[in-house]
Amino acid sequence: MGRLKTLTLLGSTGSIGVSTLDVVGRHPELYRVRALVAGSNVDLLVQQIQRFRPQVVVTATKESHESLINRLRESGLSRGIWPDLSWGAKARVDAAIDPEVDFVMSAIVGVAGLEATYEAIRRGKRIGLANKEVLVASGQLVIEAARESGTELIPVDSEHNGAHQCLRAGKRSEVARLILTASGGPFRETPADKLASVTPADALNHPTWKMGRRITIDSATLMNKGFEVIEACWLFGLSADEVDVVVHPQSSVHAMVEYTDGSVIAQISATDMRMPIQYALTYPAREPAPVPRIDWTEARSWTFSAPDRKRFPALRLAYEALRAGGSAACTLNAADEIAVEAFLAGQISFPSIAEVVEETLGRVPVRQAASVQEILDIDEQSRSTARKIVRERAGNIPQRRQPVEAYFL
Repeated sequence: MGRLKTLTLLGSTGSIGVSTLDVVGRHPELYRVRALVAGSNVDLLVQQIQRFRPQVVVTATKESHESLINRLRESGLSRGIWPDLSWGAKARVDAAIDPEVDFVMSAIVGVAGLEATYEAIRRGKRIGLANKEVLVASGQLVIEAARESGTELIPVDSEHNGAHQCLRAGKRSEVARLILTASGGPFRETPADKLASVTPADALNHPTWKMGRRITIDSATLMNKGFEVIEACWLFGLSADEVDVVVHPQSSVHAMVEYTDGSVIAQISATDMRMPIQYALTYPAREPAPVPRIDWTEARSWTFSAPDRKRFPALRLAYEALRAGGSAACTLNAADEIAVEAFLAGQISFPSIAEVVEETLGRVPVRQAASVQEILDIDEQSRSTARKIVRERAGNIPQRRQPVEAYFL
C-alpha cells in the first residue's frame, strides 16, 4: 500500500467539513488528517481532535484559540498529544501549504478561506473546492494560478461535481451547454406579493438540504444558483450564454451537459454530500461511497421548469455581474453576505436582499484585481457600501422579527 493521502481541512466544523471527516474516518488506511482549520465551534473541534489526532489545529480568532485551549484541558486529552495550536489568517495559509499535505478541502464559507486556498493552489496542492466564493470573488486569479501550477480543482458542490462527471463523457469542443438544477427553495410557489412578509425562519426551512444559514438564505433567493453559474464558467471554461438554470424540486438530477449532437448526459444521485466529497478525494478513480442508492423500481416523478427571474432577481444580478467581469462578482458576493446578515437580523425584508445587492453593484466601480489583497480590499469596500445601504433602508420596515441569534442552526 502506498503513502497515506494527507489532508488539510479548511472549515472542519461546518457541514462539508463534518461530512468530509465522516468519509475520511471510514478509511483510515487511505487518509491522514494533517490539519484542521475551524471557526469558533470549539466543542465540536475538540471532538474532531480527539478522534483524528491532527498535527495542526487553527481557529479563526485569538478568543476561539484560548477557548480551545481551555476545552482541551477540560477534555483530559494528554498535553503531550495536543496538536500545534494557532489562530488567524497566516496560520490558515500555513496549514494549507504544509509540505506534507497532498489535498486541501476548501470549505470555509465566504472569502475567509480565499487566501489559504489560493496559496495552496500556487503550490500545486489538489483542491476539493466546496467554497464557491473562491471562484466567485477571484475566479481569474485562481484559475490562472491553477494553470501555472498544474494542479486540479475538483468541485464538491453537488451541481459542479455532477457537471465534472458529465463532462468526462466528451471533449470540451463537443459541449453545447451546461444545465444546473435548482431546488427552487422554500418560496418556489410563494406569490411575489407575499415575499415581503416571509421571516428568517421561513427562509431557513430549506425543503431538500440541511446547510449553513447563509447558503440556505442564498438558496431561497436563488443567489446561490447565480454563484454556481459564475463558478461553473470559471471551472469549466464556459461563457454565461453556455450555462442555464432549471428548477428541479426533487434535487435528484444535479447537473446535465448537452453535447453538440443533442445528447444530454445527466448526473443523478442521492442528496448526500459524502458522494461528491469522496469523488474529489479519489478522482479519477471511483470508490464505494456511504450514501443511499436510488431504487429505480420505485415510482417517482421528476419535474423541470424555468426559474422565475422576476420574483427572484438575484439570479439575474449574478448573470449581469458575470458578464460585467472584473471585480463585479466580488462585489456581488460581498453585498449579498451583508444583505443576508441584515435580513436574518430583521433589518431588511426578504426582497430587499436583492435590492441591496443591486444598489451596491451600482455604487462600487468595477475594476481588475491583480492580487488576493486587491480582492480583499474590493470585498471590504463592497461590504462597507452594502452596510451603508442597509442602514438607509433599515428604518423602512417594521422591526418585528427576532434577532439573528434566534436563527442559529
